[in-house]
Amino acid sequence: MPRFGRRARPSTEPEPADRPSGGAPIIVAELKDGPLKGRSVDVAPVEGRPPKTIDVPADDGQTSRYCLAEWTQSGSSAAYTFLYQL
Repeated sequence: MPRFGRRARPSTEPEPADRPSGGAPIIVAELKDGPLKGRSVDVAPVEGRPPKTIDVPADDGQTSRYCLAEWTQSGSSAAYTFLYQL
């Protein structure tokens, strides 16, 4: 059997949840207060970090603006606090 030129078997492991379909990583924004308290939404990172503010649509058609609760956050989720409705 030759040592070189062997083909690797394709991986049968599922892709990690933070990179669906091989796309960009996703951060889970956890809304800590305001009208959408307790909800979580997926957001795309900005330069590898959670975005400073996010606009989140509600079921009633209104949109709420949230900001990062703390400037230093780690992991695949980030806490956000309510600022105001748009």
